Amino acid sequence: METLLIAAASLIIGLGIAGFVVFVTRPRTAPADPAAEQRVVELSARVQQMGELLAKAQSQLQHSVNERLDAVTQRIGQSMQATTQSTVENLQKLNERLAVIDNAQKNITDLASQVTSLQSVLSNKQSRGAFGQGRMEIIVQDGLPKDCYEFQATLSNRSRPDCCVFLPDKRPLVIDAKFPLEAVTAFREAKSDEERKQAAAAVRQHVSKHVADISEKYLIPGETQDLALMFVPSESVYAELHDGFDDVMQKAFRSKVVIVSPSLLMLAIHVIQQIQKDARMREAADKIHAEVGHLIDDIGRLADRVRKLQQHSNQTNEDIRQILISTEKIEKRGERIREVEFDGDEALPANVTPLRRLEAGE
Repeated sequence: METLLIAAASLIIGLGIAGFVVFVTRPRTAPADPAAEQRVVELSARVQQMGELLAKAQSQLQHSVNERLDAVTQRIGQSMQATTQSTVENLQKLNERLAVIDNAQKNITDLASQVTSLQSVLSNKQSRGAFGQGRMEIIVQDGLPKDCYEFQATLSNRSRPDCCVFLPDKRPLVIDAKFPLEAVTAFREAKSDEERKQAAAAVRQHVSKHVADISEKYLIPGETQDLALMFVPSESVYAELHDGFDDVMQKAFRSKVVIVSPSLLMLAIHVIQQIQKDARMREAADKIHAEVGHLIDDIGRLADRVRKLQQHSNQTNEDIRQILISTEKIEKRGERIREVEFDGDEALPANVTPLRRLEAGE
């Protein structure tokens, strides 16, 4: 709008000046007309007045434009300042999030290295056996006292099971921590039905052989318990066996070998702990009975001594009563003697002693 006003004012000024120039520069062939000259003078005054108005309007317009430019500049500066502050805050938040992402990436890297290490451990049969042995030892150590178990104990047939847990009848419960994981892994990774069938047969063969070895080496009649535990250090592997190889689980149970996962081993250890606690209570029952008998004897002797003390107390009370009776008699006799009056010496009997005379007042 302001631009249109400026353009209109410039156009009017240009037209006025052009008309004036044309009027002045036109040839003066005709004689001068006073009315025309008067109109020219009025037109020049009007053009001059219009120029002044337009100059004033232009000045006001420029002032208004300057004010608006200043306001716009100020708003733009404030907006840029706010935008800069917001950008700085967002960059700070972005840096914080990047730091969190860096830490998470570091943790993921550490976890990946640990997973790789665990995979290398599980891929090696000897390392995997040590891994299962370690988990089993931690569960046993957390649940039982030190005198209730022994690792790598030697049996009479020179076999050395991974762990022997001693029950109250002194016969150990054998725990074996080795497990054929390769067959289960192959069964999981089988892609075709034929490969899966072959892997399932391998699982049955390996697990059955291991169960037979445990039953043959660690179940000694009269020396060990009738059952042995085969520890599987993975809940998922145990679930795989339980869901897909129920015949293997039943065959192991018939061979008196129970396959347990970490959670089931914890439960078994807890039950063994309660059994040992009950056995210790039964062993202490005889001692408790003997102590109660001694306590009853002590109470009987205490009762006899209290009765004797009561007899002595009764005798003492009787003696004190007799003494009080004698004291009362003596007091009465003294009062009677004090109440006796004598009129003269003649009145005194011949048998009265001088002491009695003195008491009579002589």
